[in-house]
Amino acid sequence: MSKEIEIRGVKDMPPMAVSLGLMTVNKTGSWRNMRPVLIAEKCTACSICWKFCPDMCINIEGDLPVFDYDYCKGCGVCAHECPTGAIVMEEEMR
Repeated sequence: MSKEIEIRGVKDMPPMAVSLGLMTVNKTGSWRNMRPVLIAEKCTACSICWKFCPDMCINIEGDLPVFDYDYCKGCGVCAHECPTGAIVMEEEMR
């Protein structure tokens, strides 16, 4: 019988290989048409957004995700994976 492990945050996650993608090579934020915005009241600090961000553009500060807009491409993976709807995608204003 398998046992489920509850992961509440980054510190609870098992060690794993992480790819930094293009994050450390090129600032790609100018490619974005949409930007993720956090609704802090809905966030449960589960860190799923951090885990799924393909370019590692999310940092966890004080249990909440903070987006690095210099590198975020606005792909929306974080918003799609957020189980509580705490991340919404808004049109980029230029």
